[in-house]
Amino acid sequence: MSLRGKIKIHEITHTGMVREHNEDAIGSDSDIGLLVLADGMGGYNAGEVASGIAVQTVTELATEGANREERQDRDPTTGLLRQTIVLRDAIARANKIIYQTAQSQTHCEGMGTTLVAAMFYDDKISIAHVGDSRAYRLRDNKFEQITLDHSLLQELVDRGFYSQEEAQRSTNRNYVTRALGVEPTVEVEVNEYDVLPGDVYLLCSDGLSDMVEDEDIHLTISTFNDSLDVVGQQLVQLANDHGGRDNISIMMAQIVDAFPVKRGLLERISDMFRS
Repeated sequence: MSLRGKIKIHEITHTGMVREHNEDAIGSDSDIGLLVLADGMGGYNAGEVASGIAVQTVTELATEGANREERQDRDPTTGLLRQTIVLRDAIARANKIIYQTAQSQTHCEGMGTTLVAAMFYDDKISIAHVGDSRAYRLRDNKFEQITLDHSLLQELVDRGFYSQEEAQRSTNRNYVTRALGVEPTVEVEVNEYDVLPGDVYLLCSDGLSDMVEDEDIHLTISTFNDSLDVVGQQLVQLANDHGGRDNISIMMAQIVDAFPVKRGLLERISDMFRS
């Protein structure tokens, strides 16, 4: 089932005011409601190699997997939707390719990338992430971060050494504890959420979240939500006005209409027993 017309998608990426080139990469597929954003790092121009491999690999494998798993089904072991597993496994594959490339190509040594990806299916969103690229949700004027950074600072918050407010002001926000391509395998965090018409989902690299407070991101989306294009431009401008110290990448999805999967009789009976 194509999701065109059900979800509005907009994406924008900008080099920022300090970096000479853009090491972020973004990609989407409106038909299956897929968004992928990666923030590369390490080596001369190698960050953009890592992020490019990540986005290309995840987009290709997730698209293939989504078409193959065109049904409402949950894995009996994990309880996750098949689409969530497709997304997780695509990211794990991307990690392997990036790691092998970094090991075999001298100019790519030490490269890696953070990543956040989302896929919509059956009035739900699957979100997978590694590192500190983030996902946010705006619903009924409530704006909240729905991923937790894989970073040293977040670990200190979790252990009570910092409050969330103190973490917002910290200058040590970029020490990630998890990234693609650094090790042969990586733990991909996945979560599933119900989706409602009117929701706005935002994926971003830390070039936005480090430069612009959550309250200002919320205000910008609420003020210009009639046009995701304008929202993206305004957020990039805010990040650059505040210094633009990193590349800035933003992807947004606005839910226009519900997109439930049509079920046959046997599936409806199975759902009744699960509920």
